[in-house]
Amino acid sequence: MELETEKKTESSDSSGEDEEEEHKEAIEKTATDSFNFGKVEECIKKPLNSDQALPSTPALQKAFNKPSSKPAVFIPVDRSPEIQEARLKLPILAEEQVIMEAINENPVVIICGETGSGKTTQVPQFLYEAGYASSNGIIGITEPRRVAAVSMSHRVAKEMNISHRVVSYQIRYEGNVTDETKIKFMTDGVLLKEIQKDFLLLKYKVIIIDEAHERSVYTDILIGLLSRIVPLRGKVRKPMKLIIMSATLRVEDFTDNKKLFPAVPPAIQVDARQFPVTVHFNKRTPADDYNGECFRKVCKIHRMLPAGGILVFLTGQAEVHSLCRRLRKAFPFRKNKTEEKEESVEETRKFKKSKQRKTMPLPKIDLNSYSVLPVDEGDEDREAEMDEDEDAVGSDIDLELGDDGLEEGEKSDSSLPLYVLPLYSLLAPEKQAKVFRPPPLGTRLCVVATNVAETSLTIPSIKYVVDCGKVKKRFYDKVTGVSSFRVTWTSQASANQRAGRAGRTEPGHCYRLYSSAVFSDFEKFSPPEITRRPVEDLIIQMKALNIEKVINFPFPTPPPTEALAAAEELLIALGALKEPLKTGRLKELQRAKLSCPISPLGMTMASFPVAPRYAKMLALSKQHDCLPYAITIVSAMTVREFFEEFERPAVSEEETEKLKGKKARVTQMRRIWAGQGPFQKLGDLMVMLGAVGACEYAGCTPKFCEANGLRYKAMVEIRRLRGQLTTAVNSVCPDAGLFVDPKMKPPTETQVTYLRQIVLAGLGDHVARRIQAEELLDEKWKYAYKTPLLDDPVFIHPNSVLFKQLPEFVVYQEIVETTQMYMKGVSAIESEWIPVLLPPYCHFGKPLENPPPFYCPETGRIRCQRPSVFYRVGWQLPAVEVDYPEGIDRYKYFAKFLLEGKLGSYKRCLLSSPLTMLKTWSKLQPRTEILLKALVSESADSRDALLAAWKKNPKCKCLVSGGAGPTPAGPGSAGWLARGLMVKAG
Repeated sequence: MELETEKKTESSDSSGEDEEEEHKEAIEKTATDSFNFGKVEECIKKPLNSDQALPSTPALQKAFNKPSSKPAVFIPVDRSPEIQEARLKLPILAEEQVIMEAINENPVVIICGETGSGKTTQVPQFLYEAGYASSNGIIGITEPRRVAAVSMSHRVAKEMNISHRVVSYQIRYEGNVTDETKIKFMTDGVLLKEIQKDFLLLKYKVIIIDEAHERSVYTDILIGLLSRIVPLRGKVRKPMKLIIMSATLRVEDFTDNKKLFPAVPPAIQVDARQFPVTVHFNKRTPADDYNGECFRKVCKIHRMLPAGGILVFLTGQAEVHSLCRRLRKAFPFRKNKTEEKEESVEETRKFKKSKQRKTMPLPKIDLNSYSVLPVDEGDEDREAEMDEDEDAVGSDIDLELGDDGLEEGEKSDSSLPLYVLPLYSLLAPEKQAKVFRPPPLGTRLCVVATNVAETSLTIPSIKYVVDCGKVKKRFYDKVTGVSSFRVTWTSQASANQRAGRAGRTEPGHCYRLYSSAVFSDFEKFSPPEITRRPVEDLIIQMKALNIEKVINFPFPTPPPTEALAAAEELLIALGALKEPLKTGRLKELQRAKLSCPISPLGMTMASFPVAPRYAKMLALSKQHDCLPYAITIVSAMTVREFFEEFERPAVSEEETEKLKGKKARVTQMRRIWAGQGPFQKLGDLMVMLGAVGACEYAGCTPKFCEANGLRYKAMVEIRRLRGQLTTAVNSVCPDAGLFVDPKMKPPTETQVTYLRQIVLAGLGDHVARRIQAEELLDEKWKYAYKTPLLDDPVFIHPNSVLFKQLPEFVVYQEIVETTQMYMKGVSAIESEWIPVLLPPYCHFGKPLENPPPFYCPETGRIRCQRPSVFYRVGWQLPAVEVDYPEGIDRYKYFAKFLLEGKLGSYKRCLLSSPLTMLKTWSKLQPRTEILLKALVSESADSRDALLAAWKKNPKCKCLVSGGAGPTPAGPGSAGWLARGLMVKAG
């Protein structure tokens, strides 16, 4: 049998083009049978989750359960003895045979193993050695965090003793993927973008979804899509394996979800810890000062307990730096000159090596092909640092947050040096790498980290874990989208993950700074991210994949219905989705709900890797050469908060004066960048535009950023995103010919006006109006604004350049709740723009009779003046000129102007005046009724519609050709002309 299998394999390999053609036909048939796609080219043009999307049939079950018939393959790997010895100590090595047998026999496998079991680094190596990366196949591994994708790529390449050209990574903005790549680590958003280009992911043999327990939004969507792709690939004899790896045993969302996997995938449990970890609870739980409690606990551990690394978990970057400063003061570590020189040489060597690597002849990478979705990619501390307490990102500096000096009894002790390092996702990569190196001789390592160290990274030599039990999360209102950061208790699963950081090399200890009673009240698992954030960015990407009925999509945990409804409502208002039916049968209306198809504008918006609101701005920015400025503004709005914060307490009076001077300098620069007069009305977005322009003009150097209060890392990210968006715009609009100009000129006054209108068109649901004097219920609301979705007043943020201007109408980027509701990213708008640019958000009154409706020669449509009010709040808006509303009156006016225009020279011969068309009794006259019915039947209410009707049926044209044709012999002939207009001959 094995011989026959090998012969069949050889025959299959030699079939060449015939096999490819057969595969294509098989794909077409499978797509037609299972998804009703019709053609292979239309695999992404039909809904994936329509009523026929998941037939629970034996055929589908068979596609999931069909065992592999390939002969055994082994690819040798030349590892060093040290690496081989270290690998053998990992718990997952003992389960290699069990894991590989399960993978070979099942298309979907779930592996449960606590962090540190080795699953992230070893499973890809198992697959590589088993031949899954041979014959032009790639093993793809997705990570929810960029730092994990990069570090795991380097680690696996080192273990396998293979070049980075073979074991590569791809994250947003950067990557080292080549044609030789066999193992590819990437963020989940990168793979999601690849599915848009190649739905069946034909270049991958295996997809590994790592850290599935974190339940990031993109991970959930990927699992749903891959649950459909895997059986498709199995049916066409190009099988793909899906491996879901979780650090917790909460896999019921995957195994018990028949909508997701009809056949229950096997779940393999891998023991993680090599050594026991003793958990110690506090007798009492500190009310607020958990940072101080962490400091005291670390001091006791360092003074009293045996050698071993310490890992401290805190909630955010500011807290991390605060504790680092205090610990360094308590246990100072002074580098000697030799160590400093060696470290300097090492950094220089690494810099030169990275520079050489950048100049390697790697293949050209289209960043747009690998961009992630608009929403934040990374852990919670990445988002949380946009809070009020944010400080300089990417710098390993000591921040003072009110802890002057050391606590009583904790004197500085240089005899016990402590090597303290921070770790969070926004830290510069070279500084993140320090935690993996051995500490200097005679010191103890102490890593102060956010939840990035919880599961994504395993730090060696950690014996003691100090867990504050808290986590900072960003919470959104499902309807209004208002966000706020809150420090809350973590979940039991996360607390256990933190404890599991100890005990890797010897028995460990976890010190929880809360009582066991408090722990028992923790929720067992953190709710999936998709259930607690807006989802409009996900919806538009899924609609772009032609998943129309998102509500039927097999999410492991579906988002709330109200969040889906709010997202679809927003996308309809932006024009990204087609409007649902408003009239019809009840079943049809219910079917149309939450299943609106994407519009052509929506497809364009989906190609930009930013939020839908910002994508709408880009789609409207071609006029008046506004695209370069719109791209810059959208990049800055996407990266957000690129100014440093100066509202932190200082260590000394000297630093206080220094901070005051720096703050005054930044305030002055903000005013300069905001400009004067019409330029200032663009507000904070003008400041963004000016700051990015000035930084690029100066070469985007750390020195310039430091001098002007800009975060260097944020400015670099803005530069990269500008390049990515420029590439995306050029691909959508090839004649644009855009490039990133470091010497970009400031916009003109006209361009600024158009930019304000573009911003309004994208942020239509973010309009606010200053509370009028007669509406004041409280004197403290004197400078407040009212928004359509919030009952409470909102205020312009004090850092805004419009803080003192107080325009009547503004549009804002976001509302952040701290002590009050504050609007950030504010621009002034004109009230008359609202009904013109935001008709979905306005309720229009009847057309005004004075001035009367008129025919617009430029557009060929009937125009009129209409009063309007802003939705939900009823703000009265100025009457504006708009298209005449749909209805019979529009046809009457069009008929009137048609008769007055085309038949103007015969007006004296007509039996009735064209004004008769507007009279209430016009139906009583057959000649007017015939004309009106003819126009309505052909939907001819504009010039273009009339010309289309004539083109469709030339017999409808009759004698209306600009006055040409026989001259009427009398009133009867003119009457015939009027009656015969648009009446089909014969």
